[in-house]
Amino acid sequence: MERKGGGVMKKSLVIKRSIVIGGHKTSVSLEDDFWRALKEIALSHRVTLSSLVGSIDSQRQRGNLSSAVRLFVLEHYRQRSSAEANKTAHPRDWPSGETQPGKTPD
Repeated sequence: MERKGGGVMKKSLVIKRSIVIGGHKTSVSLEDDFWRALKEIALSHRVTLSSLVGSIDSQRQRGNLSSAVRLFVLEHYRQRSSAEANKTAHPRDWPSGETQPGKTPD
């Protein structure tokens, strides 16, 4: 598959995987990157993959489980990125009279 500029674009492979949630076997269709990220999150929180996916499943408002997992992974890394940015950003780094984006002045 080619894209503009002559570069090659990788095809996104969605792989269906089986997982047991609450004693019931179900399947989740995810790209490898999302699956790896989900496993990393479970490991960092010291929970099983089944437990994490079960929690995602019980909290989803709508849509299918695969979409809910993707959104969970996205939100996890957004929050982590924001937390890291907040750790490194100091008020002295901002021009006088301005506050850090997303923050209200004291």
